[in-house]
Amino acid sequence: MTNKEPLKIFIGYDPREAVVYHTCVQSIIENTKSPVSIHPLHLDMFEDYKEEHKDGSNAFIYSRFLVPYLSNFRGKALFIDGDMIVNKDLNELFNLFDKNYAVQVVKHEYKTKFPIKYLGSRNDDYPKKNWSSVILFNCEHEKNKILTPSFIEKAVGSYLHRFSWLKDKEVGSLPLEWNYLVLEYKENQNASLLHYTIGAPCFSDYNKGKEAKVWQKMYFNSISGFDDLNKFKNSL
Repeated sequence: MTNKEPLKIFIGYDPREAVVYHTCVQSIIENTKSPVSIHPLHLDMFEDYKEEHKDGSNAFIYSRFLVPYLSNFRGKALFIDGDMIVNKDLNELFNLFDKNYAVQVVKHEYKTKFPIKYLGSRNDDYPKKNWSSVILFNCEHEKNKILTPSFIEKAVGSYLHRFSWLKDKEVGSLPLEWNYLVLEYKENQNASLLHYTIGAPCFSDYNKGKEAKVWQKMYFNSISGFDDLNKFKNSL
């Protein structure tokens, strides 16, 4: 076995939909062919960062920008939202890393079809919408050193999510298939990374279609070993 450093992956965790985090992790375990180091971004784990923002549809909307800090401003690291299924080997995504950029993202250009999404959250359109849901960080990039807990606590959401601390030329592009927006784009259950941005199939309103079946398969794989899950759950 070669002495290869594990892929460093940070995943957004929201206690209102914990199941999507664990299902996402299952998809990474099944499809990535090298060791990985997975870090949940759960606010209760942070002592040096306090979430003061009052907006946003999930609990990790700002903590994602702590990834370079949490990596000691070294190497490269990937952030992804929890409501995702990784369909391909993440080595393929990390192989797209280019040290000339501070971050690399899928540069979506779309208007949402759904003004309201899961849990009744507003789903407004805004510049660079969903760019920050998959971020391949160059943690060593000089410009990313501004991303400290004290800075992020005070920063305006639009400033962070539009990568305003960077010049346009410092934001690299990733292929669309690495952040494929389910329901917003044409159905494609074979995309490298499916993003259930409108609502994951754990919610009954979003559990139809071929892409939902991909999620459901990973969910059931994640709970394999329970011979009677409902009986066990009712006993807790």
